[in-house]
Amino acid sequence: MTLATTKVLSIGLDPRSLDFSALPDGVDEASLTARIAAGNAALREAGFDVVTCLVDPSPDDAEAAVRGQLAGGAFGLAMIGGGVRMIPEHTLLFERLVNVLTEAVPGIRLCFNTSPETTVDALRRWIDP
Repeated sequence: MTLATTKVLSIGLDPRSLDFSALPDGVDEASLTARIAAGNAALREAGFDVVTCLVDPSPDDAEAAVRGQLAGGAFGLAMIGGGVRMIPEHTLLFERLVNVLTEAVPGIRLCFNTSPETTVDALRRWIDP
C-alpha cells in the first residue's frame, strides 16, 4: 500500500460517550477531544487520506456508523482506536467492528494505535511512503 493511493478509515470512541471515571486521572472529555483533534491534524500534515469515524459504545450504532462511512469510498486500511480495544467492556464493540470491516471490505488491512498520538505510527506500519 502506498500513501498516495490508500484511503484510511480511522475509528474511535466519541469522547462525549465515555465514562471518564474509569480512565486515568487527567483524562476528561475536553483533553481527549483536543488530543484527537491534534492527532487528526498530524495525520493530515503527514499526507494521509483519512476519514474519521467517531462512534458511541453501542455495537449496533457503531456498526451503522462504520457501514455508512464505508459506503462513501474504497478504504484500504482501517485503524481502530485504543479506547475501543483496551477498555474491557468494549470487547463486543471491538469484535463487531473487526467483523464489519472484514466482511464489508475483503482484504482491508487493520492497524491499531495506543493513543491519538500514536496513530501516524500505526498507519505507517502498513502504508509505504
